[in-house]
Amino acid sequence: MVDAPQNIEVTKTETPQKSNVVYEPKEFVIRLIGNLMILAVIFFSAFVALLLNTDMVEEKIESWSHDAYEFAAEQGLTLDDVVIIGREKTAKKDLLDALQLQRGDNFLKIDIHELKNRVEALPWVKEAVIKRKFFPNVLEVNLQERNVRSIWQINEKFHPIDDDGNVIDAPFKPQKPILLIVGEGAPQNINKLLSAIDGNKKVFERVKVANYISNRRWNLVLDDIENGITIKLPEENIEQAWKKLLKLDAVNGILKRKLTIIDLRLKGKVTVKLKKIDGKAPVSLNKLKEHRV
Repeated sequence: MVDAPQNIEVTKTETPQKSNVVYEPKEFVIRLIGNLMILAVIFFSAFVALLLNTDMVEEKIESWSHDAYEFAAEQGLTLDDVVIIGREKTAKKDLLDALQLQRGDNFLKIDIHELKNRVEALPWVKEAVIKRKFFPNVLEVNLQERNVRSIWQINEKFHPIDDDGNVIDAPFKPQKPILLIVGEGAPQNINKLLSAIDGNKKVFERVKVANYISNRRWNLVLDDIENGITIKLPEENIEQAWKKLLKLDAVNGILKRKLTIIDLRLKGKVTVKLKKIDGKAPVSLNKLKEHRV
């Protein structure tokens, strides 16, 4: 016997439809930031890859620069003139050879840094300041030349020495009396000496020769190179010894005496040697009173 069919409840399944998904504002901002960060990483990676190819970057920049400079030259940005300021000892030809410029050169393509290096390589130039000035297009070259403070004699040759004690590798003819320094190592040590003995201008100007002895100490010659007074300075405490000499001169007039040598090398003692007069032995000199300085 077959049971009677029971009612079967059928659930109808509907095909799902697409619906618009709406995010909360906070979630939207987070997703936006995330996407931007991903894009940033991509662009950064591409930029780094481009930079790693330095040849490509340099060539591109060079090409752009060349085109820009050529366009500027076509519009009239060419060199009109060069103005030199401060040139006294530097030969005009040497300076022009270092600059290597001509009227009509592309004004923007002139390498100021390279020009500065070439000009400062000239023996008389201590510093060069080079500037562009437009309309008219002028290159201004301002020179600071070396000042000669002394002449160095070494191996029977003479070399001018600047204020910093550097040898100037150029011919020089002094127009006025100038200090002669002698001996190996004299240029490197002359400024220390001069700063120690410049307290009295009148006596300082009487110094004609500074002889650096055995790379240790100085002998000074006053008044005359051949027949002047030789002052033997100690190896240390030069300034103190020089002040002692000035004090003795102020009190006893030691630098007015007919002397050939004043020896200051021994602390607390001054030894002098008199000149011979007409071939006779020098007259003895009264003992000099030595005063503390």
